Amino acid sequence: MHKNWRIRDLLEWTTRYFLDRGMQESRLEAEILLAHVLEKSRVYLYANYEEPINKSEREIYRDFIKRRIAGEPVAYITGQKEFMSLTFRVTPDVLIPRPDTEVLVEIALSLTRGGEIKRICDVGTGSGAIAVSLAAYQNDIDIYAVDLSPAALNIAMENAQLHNVKVHFREGDLLEPLQDEAQMDMIVANLPYVTAAQIDELEIGVRDYEPQLALVASGDGLDIYRRLLPQARQLLRPGGYLLWEIDPRQADAARAMVQDFIEVEVLQDYAGRARLLKARRDS
Repeated sequence: MHKNWRIRDLLEWTTRYFLDRGMQESRLEAEILLAHVLEKSRVYLYANYEEPINKSEREIYRDFIKRRIAGEPVAYITGQKEFMSLTFRVTPDVLIPRPDTEVLVEIALSLTRGGEIKRICDVGTGSGAIAVSLAAYQNDIDIYAVDLSPAALNIAMENAQLHNVKVHFREGDLLEPLQDEAQMDMIVANLPYVTAAQIDELEIGVRDYEPQLALVASGDGLDIYRRLLPQARQLLRPGGYLLWEIDPRQADAARAMVQDFIEVEVLQDYAGRARLLKARRDS
């Protein structure tokens, strides 16, 4: 790299470099990485296009590019990811929050508007993206969040502190830590649902960098949800809601699992794919 590299030069070079390697969001990723190096916003980059970048900044940026080309997700390189217009800290101990999951949060929030929902549990909270978002946008509801991984819970608690929201965190398997709690008005879950046969279909950043514990389930991918169901029936109040994220290919099987619930629906994500199971416990 020559001596007088500007923001413009670095972005244009990196975009071409990423494109040549088949990376579809090459410009966006180049901007996110450079903005993180400079500790500035992406808007700042465009407002200061001609600003020179010093050698130490270029060296950090070059390292980020190498890591990205190797397959490491941008969110792990920068340590953060936006979800529901909020910034979340992420590490390889947790899944990276995805836009598809925002559908679950938005549906959950829409169901709270009647005022009857006062207690929600997020099972397998990971980074806390779902629980913290619910608490941030609906602060008069008690939010509980459970995860089996102590490392994931630490990240989730940091995110709750970051956004100054109150979430009751519990460590343990599925709903077991809440068996002595009062009944919930809603249970939401984005649990592992990738089958062993589907692992090789995943992008390298997901397959090789994200935690397998939070990704892969045995059998047809719904085994963990099958374990959750009896606990959910016990913990949900009559009329309470159940919301699950699923793989589109699991829609029919997931619907069949909750035949004893009412108002069962499979809802679509932003791309029109079956993504969310919604049901209510029969009163």
